[in-house]
Amino acid sequence: MGIRQSNDTISLKNRKYDLVVIGGGTGGLISSLIAAGAGARVALIERERTGGDCLWTGCVPSKALLAAAGTAHQMRRADRFGIASVEPDVGFSSVMDSVRAAQSTIEPHDSPERLRREGVDVIEGNARFTGPGRLLVDDTELKFRSAIIATGSAPVIPPVPGLRESRPMTTDSIWDLEHLPDRLAVIGGGPIGCELGQAFSRLGSEVTIIEADDRLLPREEPESSRLVTGAFESEGIDAVTGTTVTGVESSPDGIRMRSSGEDGDSHDWEGTHLLVAVGRSPRTSELGLDSVSVAVNAGGSIEVDNRMKTSASGIYAVGDVTGVMPFTHVAAQQARAAAPNAVFGLRTKVDYSSVPWATFTDPEVARVGLSEGEARSRWGDKVRIVQFDYENLDRAIVDGRPSGFAKLIGDRKGRLVGATIAAQGAGDAIAEMAAWINQGAGISDISRQVHAYPTMAEGASRAANEYVSAQFLTPRNRALIKPVLALKRRLHDLTRRS
Repeated sequence: MGIRQSNDTISLKNRKYDLVVIGGGTGGLISSLIAAGAGARVALIERERTGGDCLWTGCVPSKALLAAAGTAHQMRRADRFGIASVEPDVGFSSVMDSVRAAQSTIEPHDSPERLRREGVDVIEGNARFTGPGRLLVDDTELKFRSAIIATGSAPVIPPVPGLRESRPMTTDSIWDLEHLPDRLAVIGGGPIGCELGQAFSRLGSEVTIIEADDRLLPREEPESSRLVTGAFESEGIDAVTGTTVTGVESSPDGIRMRSSGEDGDSHDWEGTHLLVAVGRSPRTSELGLDSVSVAVNAGGSIEVDNRMKTSASGIYAVGDVTGVMPFTHVAAQQARAAAPNAVFGLRTKVDYSSVPWATFTDPEVARVGLSEGEARSRWGDKVRIVQFDYENLDRAIVDGRPSGFAKLIGDRKGRLVGATIAAQGAGDAIAEMAAWINQGAGISDISRQVHAYPTMAEGASRAANEYVSAQFLTPRNRALIKPVLALKRRLHDLTRRS
């Protein structure tokens, strides 16, 4: 599934491009297609296979695995609806076949063949800048007017003694598994660790998730962390928080790991497999950025402005390599700005204030804008917070999932500046909140919008309803309204008598 057309079919000698794009993931693909569609001469350089991490090691395979695992979980819990529960017969190799089938279905959309049909020269090789307007693809020099760097990121292996030597799995390698792990340890309780940990647990692995912070999903609202932790505990996942891994070594049975908790006590764990999911680092080290004066920060990410321009003239960057909100949909949005800016010298900006994201655990956790803590740091006690619990939401009740919440964050004027939805389908429901924030709407505007009944989307509007009630149905307002109503009753009686 790599780049199957030889570079020999492209005459590269003395060819100058309007735009060269380095990296064939989401950001690179969209940048290339936009520029080529506008008539620019475009080259996309990819050293492995187009589609990037999202298609091959990230979004697509993980969500396909979660779909299989979710089905197994529902089979075990069918008795909630008066249907006999069964223990599923999980054929792990068949599950992985279904994951690869999903990738194969999507792959043609990201393929070199499709790009070439759209007018993009797809070149296989390693790209390295050699000076302004020049780069090498292996041993061949290309000249360009502008460039977009979209090389993505790679999993981080932290400097824990013995960890690298134990050859742990990462999101790059876990998809090569042929057998279901008996006992899986996951270092990292962020979105990736939680998603994959729950998936493997539901497929039949004994799973332990170890997180150095004092809670899972530490970047989300504390209520979200508690909700997911409770769900994991009910499914038999051992979530160990406030614990740092201090050493790893191979054992006859697989892996032996030492850790230290916040209390200073040491703990040991033995298992058959180890997955490291503690973050990712930008792929920049082999690009020759010094030769074109592209600045990177201390973490190695390329520094860009809100137009995705780097410190070098004519060079832009998009996606994970920038370190700015490392999500596939953000890379796509950045590319939509960077491509016309790079080719035509436009000044399109990227606004991140209404960008949503989701963690696809069960329940899902989705957020957009500010958290409560971030809002309070700006406005203190004047921030407006309202929350509706899904134990009172009819659709959640009839679906047998009466848990979760919708939380809306308003500034001191009640303008919506953030939202969290933690429940079934939260990743879909958060889109409406993102649209409201993008429009500069107030929380009360959500209350006025009619939602279909019964749906999970009602949760946020129910929160908004409670906000409106709290704003207007106050004791002071009731005291003011009471004599008005009394007067109306008297006038009504007088009218009837006359």
